[in-house]
Amino acid sequence: MRLIYLAILLLNISLNAQNTIGVLSISEDSFNGYTLFTAQTETYLINNCGEVINQWSSEYQSGKSVYLLKNGNLLRAAKFDNSNINFGGVGGRIELFDWEGNLTWEYNYSTDQFRQHHDIFPLPNGNILMLAVTVVNKTNAIQLGRNPANLPEDELYNEQILELEPIGTNSANVVWEWNIIDHLIQDFDNSKDNFGIISENPQLIDVNFLGLSNGNANWLHVNSIQYNAQLDQIILSTRHFNEIYIIDHSTTTQESSTHLGGIYGKGGDILYRWGNPITYKQGTNTDQKLYGQHYPHWIPQGFTDEDKIILFNNGFNRDTQFSEVNILNPPTDSPGFYSYTVNTAFGPENPFFIYTNPVTTDFYSPILSSAQRLQNGNTLICEGASGHFFEIDSNNTIVWQYINPAGGSGIMSQGDNPDFSANSIFRVKKYAPEYAAFNGKDLTPGLPIEINPDLSNCDVLSIKENLITDIKIFPNPVENLISIKSKEKISKIEVFNLFGKIVHRNTNKNRINISDLTSGIYILKIHSFNKVVYKKIIKT
Repeated sequence: MRLIYLAILLLNISLNAQNTIGVLSISEDSFNGYTLFTAQTETYLINNCGEVINQWSSEYQSGKSVYLLKNGNLLRAAKFDNSNINFGGVGGRIELFDWEGNLTWEYNYSTDQFRQHHDIFPLPNGNILMLAVTVVNKTNAIQLGRNPANLPEDELYNEQILELEPIGTNSANVVWEWNIIDHLIQDFDNSKDNFGIISENPQLIDVNFLGLSNGNANWLHVNSIQYNAQLDQIILSTRHFNEIYIIDHSTTTQESSTHLGGIYGKGGDILYRWGNPITYKQGTNTDQKLYGQHYPHWIPQGFTDEDKIILFNNGFNRDTQFSEVNILNPPTDSPGFYSYTVNTAFGPENPFFIYTNPVTTDFYSPILSSAQRLQNGNTLICEGASGHFFEIDSNNTIVWQYINPAGGSGIMSQGDNPDFSANSIFRVKKYAPEYAAFNGKDLTPGLPIEINPDLSNCDVLSIKENLITDIKIFPNPVENLISIKSKEKISKIEVFNLFGKIVHRNTNKNRINISDLTSGIYILKIHSFNKVVYKKIIKT
């Protein structure tokens, strides 16, 4: 009796234990889906308990963005060594893996004159949008209208978007192209190209605006490209200008280099911009809204706030540094045609929605990061610099929290203090269980990423979806044999100790003998193919 009392006391302690990495908290209001992120050479798909559903391994470090395709393949940017073009977010390589982790296609875009960086995007037609920079030498940069005094590195980077049609296992056809140097303006030198009145041309980029760049070659630092299939538009985020841009993808490559053509009649010019109107001389510093933002994209149709734009506003270089999640509702005359009044800034004056921590400075990631609206109205947020993911409901209550256990020096152990200098994450995305990628796939959860995981902090029994229901285990406490009664066929039973180590495994049986285990508390993980349930037991 005393042993049982002690076991129950230990169970209560374990239930109230606070994890330091992996799942910190979970509630029944969290969205039951699968979260994807890439860290170092590994890409993980985890469930809400932090258990690994699938994992892909690469020979290359992360190039930041990663996508799970509808056919179950993984599209990933990778870092390909190149000392000639080197700045935060560089990649140079794209990789495609199947669900089993086999590399099926690879494409390198990295020389001393160009390099892929930050983001890619899988298009509905099977092609891939790729973000890259190309080198503009000093002579050509000056001809474009750049002030020679603002060329400390004697070159300038052109931001480029290519649409690739994958060919074979390691090549691609370029079927569409857009370059930002075709859409510049300057009022510095009337003897050079692109001379004009900046305030009257918000569809063009001021080649002499420095922003956060200090005049370096990487003057724009575009860190994201996303696509809207309904509008056939691309949205970009330029960190150094503290702005987002929308451009037309319906143009031909020729039209994209001009100011005419495409569905919206403006060629490759900017259709909409927002965040820092001082960049086109239609505001002052007090009008700035964005500060080093990341991952602007359209909220999918059918979701709460559909068709609006959600982004992570990092707050970098703000007087008081704190982060926000913003949702924008750009004014339009009709879908895709953005309203603009001459000699003003693009609207709206303020975001439609702002989330930040009640103690604002407690929520801050100066770099990386993302925000995603989920099907149930919740929002998944990645505080990238600290590898901290959390989900909020419509009342801004945190309903799920997770800290990436994969640091630069290896996988951390539960109880370790997170190494926030090494476990940063560029972006996370959560996929619904009904997402097409999971059709016919084995979704049996494995162990969490961290060493010695403590699953007691994850109240999986509160998650209503994808669980075995109407299940009974008896007796509990148990001495030797424990029986499982369920209407569903049991495919596997695993027994974990409280350090997350598997100590016993059974297959296709509804009875398990644990007489060889020492007295204490254990966790049964009971599988019914793609369903699972956890039960805590006391071994006397």
